[in-house]
Amino acid sequence: MAAEPIVLYDDGHHKCLMFDSLVTGEGVQSNQFLIVDGKHEALIDPGGDLTYTPLSVAASKYMNIRDMDFVFASHQDPDIIGAIDRWIIHTRAKIVTSKLWARFLPHLVSSYVTSQLSGSVYDRIISVPDGGINVNFGDTFIQCLPAHFMHSVGNLQFYDPVSKILFSGDLGASLGAEEDHKPVENFEEHTKHMIGFHRRYIASKQVCQLWANMVRKMDVQAIVPQHGKRFEGPAMVDKFLNWVSSVDCGIDLATQDNYRQPVDYA
Repeated sequence: MAAEPIVLYDDGHHKCLMFDSLVTGEGVQSNQFLIVDGKHEALIDPGGDLTYTPLSVAASKYMNIRDMDFVFASHQDPDIIGAIDRWIIHTRAKIVTSKLWARFLPHLVSSYVTSQLSGSVYDRIISVPDGGINVNFGDTFIQCLPAHFMHSVGNLQFYDPVSKILFSGDLGASLGAEEDHKPVENFEEHTKHMIGFHRRYIASKQVCQLWANMVRKMDVQAIVPQHGKRFEGPAMVDKFLNWVSSVDCGIDLATQDNYRQPVDYA
């Protein structure tokens, strides 16, 4: 486990920190992110029960957990927002997520937590429309970008205009790469750690191309996925945009063989 978070950006007032290797046991390793702007704090994709306690302890060195402003959730998966009930009861944070998942997230909140709230769970959730929104945060804002079907049908990504970091969720995720906490250095070698994941979890090349068109118009200095290594610098960002725009994935690869009745028994 990394003793300290990885500092992605720090100008003294605005900070972006990445926590990794917090998952123990059989869970898939993931990255969690803390953004601080002055006295304002937000977490991005904080995870579920496997990461709640270690993340709370680690993040408390840099923030007042109780007074946190926001928890941003790119989609509905357990490794994204499975511990929503704990963040709701132990903080005053608003949960920012796609409108497609806002009505489902209360299913993850226990009746005990619900009974402790002064209002409804829905009062704590900001539902983001399909086109995205800008959420005021301290002296700046966090931009919620449309990233639908990559991989969730209601998927968001989060752009920090101060650090110019795009937190890309599952897009750009890699599995099996060396855990040295460093950014990608050899892109061509790194693609072998991304290809299997993208073929299975990303809906189609078309959505990747449309997404890349949007990102090329932005000032993105780093793309940081929820799993694995990050892409730092304009050259590496451009390599990723070109690569992800060219990979057949999801329905691009589907054939009739994928839709047949099974013949095997467990």
